[in-house]
Amino acid sequence: MCGRMVLTRTAHEIADVFDVPEWSSECEFGPRYNVAPSQNVLAVRLASEGGRELVPLHWGLLPSGSKSRASGYRMINARCETAAEKPSFRQALKARRCIVASDGFYEWKQSELKQSEQAAGAKKKSGTKTPYLFRSPAAAPLALAGLWESWIDRDSGEVVESCAVLTCEANVDMRSVHHRMPVLLSSPDYDAWLGIGPEEPLGLQRLMKPAPPGQLEAIEVSSWVNNPRNEDRRCIEPASSATRLA
Repeated sequence: MCGRMVLTRTAHEIADVFDVPEWSSECEFGPRYNVAPSQNVLAVRLASEGGRELVPLHWGLLPSGSKSRASGYRMINARCETAAEKPSFRQALKARRCIVASDGFYEWKQSELKQSEQAAGAKKKSGTKTPYLFRSPAAAPLALAGLWESWIDRDSGEVVESCAVLTCEANVDMRSVHHRMPVLLSSPDYDAWLGIGPEEPLGLQRLMKPAPPGQLEAIEVSSWVNNPRNEDRRCIEPASSATRLA
């Protein structure tokens, strides 16, 4: 899955990477080292007049028929294997796809004790989890496949644009830490994902797959990142016994 991420590049840098001609001041977040669900992320999508635009989106998808914002807190990820069938995601997969820009994301590895308890069917929760930062070995930005929706608050009339990150089975870079990972897009596939060109929704399945080996490096970081209120460089600094996974 993907439940916390990093975005330290400026809107200008992201726009340059993803070939976006214009963006608003709302996209200038400043360095973000611990972006959590319900906060805004930066995403690239098709503009109404064509071409690409950079927009801030609430992380946690709110389908247009949602009765309240609360439902969005649960839908931060969409499984690529079932997104085309789920009522909450299928229309967005057909017509409202986006690219969520990220400099990395975090995942937590369960302790060996916890893993053995799960295998034995134990009900008690015990053991600890070790946080890892996953990022490009080349320090390049990551392009996470996403879905977006527009929702109107019936009480206030406020329009909330939100998103979810698509996930798939973990590749070799990640599977020793977690069994799921975000779907990572390469630049030749940006247009197809965003909806430029003849690609049909069913054909997009070719893009919704684990990234090739070597696309990510894993760095053990400290428990400072565990608290979403901690939002500084300490979140990404290697732990004293930092481990890079093969």
